[in-house]
Amino acid sequence: MGDRENIEEPLRGRSVRFRLLAIALLPMLVILPLLLAVAAYRWNARFDATLISKVNGDLTIAHQYLARILEKTGVQIRGLSLSFRFREVEEQEALSAVETLLEQSRKEIGLDFLYLIDANGKVVASSPALKGTPRSDWPIIASALSGQSPSTGIDIFTSDELAAISPDLAERARLDLVPTPNAVPTDRSMETHGMVVHAASRATAPGGGPAALVGGILLNQNLEFIDTINDLVYQAASLPEGSQGTATLFLDDVRVSTNVRLFEGRRALGTRVSAAVRSAVLGEGRTWLDSAFVVNDWYISAYEPITDSFGARVGMLYVGFLETPFRAAKYVTLAIIAAAFLAVTAASVPLFLRWARGIFKPLERVTDTISTVESGDLGARTGLTKANDEIGRVAVHLDGLLDLVQERDRQLRAWNEELNLRVEERTRELQLANRQLEATTKQLIMSEKLAAIGEITAGVAHEINNPIAVMQGNLEVVRNLMGEHADIARTEFRLLDEQIHRISQIVTRLLQFAKPEEYAGYVERHAPADVISDCLPLVQHLLNKAAIKVERDHRATRLILMNRTELQQVLINLIVNAIHAMPDGGTLTLRDVDQERDGKPGLLVEIADTGTGMAPDILAKVFDPFFTTKRREGTGLGLSISQTLVTRQGGRIAAESTLGQGTSFSIWLPEAL
Repeated sequence: MGDRENIEEPLRGRSVRFRLLAIALLPMLVILPLLLAVAAYRWNARFDATLISKVNGDLTIAHQYLARILEKTGVQIRGLSLSFRFREVEEQEALSAVETLLEQSRKEIGLDFLYLIDANGKVVASSPALKGTPRSDWPIIASALSGQSPSTGIDIFTSDELAAISPDLAERARLDLVPTPNAVPTDRSMETHGMVVHAASRATAPGGGPAALVGGILLNQNLEFIDTINDLVYQAASLPEGSQGTATLFLDDVRVSTNVRLFEGRRALGTRVSAAVRSAVLGEGRTWLDSAFVVNDWYISAYEPITDSFGARVGMLYVGFLETPFRAAKYVTLAIIAAAFLAVTAASVPLFLRWARGIFKPLERVTDTISTVESGDLGARTGLTKANDEIGRVAVHLDGLLDLVQERDRQLRAWNEELNLRVEERTRELQLANRQLEATTKQLIMSEKLAAIGEITAGVAHEINNPIAVMQGNLEVVRNLMGEHADIARTEFRLLDEQIHRISQIVTRLLQFAKPEEYAGYVERHAPADVISDCLPLVQHLLNKAAIKVERDHRATRLILMNRTELQQVLINLIVNAIHAMPDGGTLTLRDVDQERDGKPGLLVEIADTGTGMAPDILAKVFDPFFTTKRREGTGLGLSISQTLVTRQGGRIAAESTLGQGTSFSIWLPEAL
């Protein structure tokens, strides 16, 4: 029996040592390398994903610029067809005058061609002078002749179609194909088609017949266009040193406009895209976001298909940047991490082994004591009376800790329960206080904003009133000086008076918004139906223009107390907004009815339309000062001023809207006593 104990003792000692060494070295030599490998793998994946995300963002910018060019071309041609100059030339019925106007407009807009074609496909006038009969069955032209909105798109012209417009365009579109590795095999040696930004708008031919004004920009070898895209996407210092951004426009799989270099000083015009990219983008219609071999090097690339007005995929838009600097930086980073790990391991492992030897002995005693306690001997102790280090002190205090563990555990559980209750109570209090703080902050911000706007508006109105007064006074002086001769310029004087009065009205409205309490005006009793009847003639021209049907339903028997001009201002503002929401026609409903709110008698006026409606986020902002959805046409003060005027009379104004179905504004005002 004694021999057996002598054999097990060293075995038990070696086991403790082995496990201690394993604990010390396993994290450093096994777990840490695995974690580093996993981290490096995930970092590499995230690094690549970041590059793909960047090139995707670059493609979005390039796409938006191309879309902007399309939209701008359509808007410019539409503007020309509706311009006074164009209509004046049409009325003259002189083809030479039309051609002169087209030549001037083509150069101003920056088009490669511009011509007027009638409904029979006959070209009435053109710039430059056409060398043949252009194709007239484009969907864009058909759309313009049918009276639809300005139509714009990308179309592919054959060499003959370009030559019919201008031999120079056909020559510019011609590109020699350059043999390109990895491209789809082809027998062609030259690209003769042209990619054109094609736009058309309805117009009137001399003599009164329907016609279409057609214009276009050839994108083949349009280096200014592709360089602008590249400058927008890859601005200075947007890429690391050694990398470079590139942009390309493809007709089918041929580069027709690019800043990719075939070699120094020559662009890679006529080279072709790889078969893999062509299949994914042109064949399947997918957006390519990956590394790709571009002409002579690897690039982080993004390709998207371009469709023509027939809906066919006819080309690609590409942006990308050189991959080599990023790949080199990635490998250098990984090498630094690996070298740092090896250096730390070589320095720390011997130190760990030395420290471990000082831990073995007291740790073995602690282990034995714990084993004895686990076997049932609660009186077992380590027996160490002297502590030279932390492990030794742990062994000395182990005996006392064994006595206190259970008691401390019970106390900790009680404290934990009490702490949880206090945390929950405090959390509820903080949440309530936070909600109150947010509400107060929003009110404070709005008050400060309105106060600042009021001060600015009042100052601007004051500065405008002074020159208005001077202008009005001088105008009277001029009229008196001219005496009887003033009748010669009667119309001009009347227009000046009207415009000065209009400026005064605008200033008054600004002051109403800035200091509503000082511009309340004279209040009197009105029937809402009478005020509505006075408002409708003022907007009748807008109603007729949009073919809007007006339905009236007057049931209110009570009167309201409010300044008549201010009430008309509120109603006209809401009616005009409703008309703008129905550009294609609809029904405008005007109704009033007696209604009590909070025990107070009053009446409700409702203005409802069947227009486009508003999204919830837009509806929530309609009464905010300077918020508008009309961009350049509106100031954003109409509804805010209306709300101020109604609220000042003790009333309320509210709005309800459903996107695609219409909007309803309701005004409640107390009864005039």
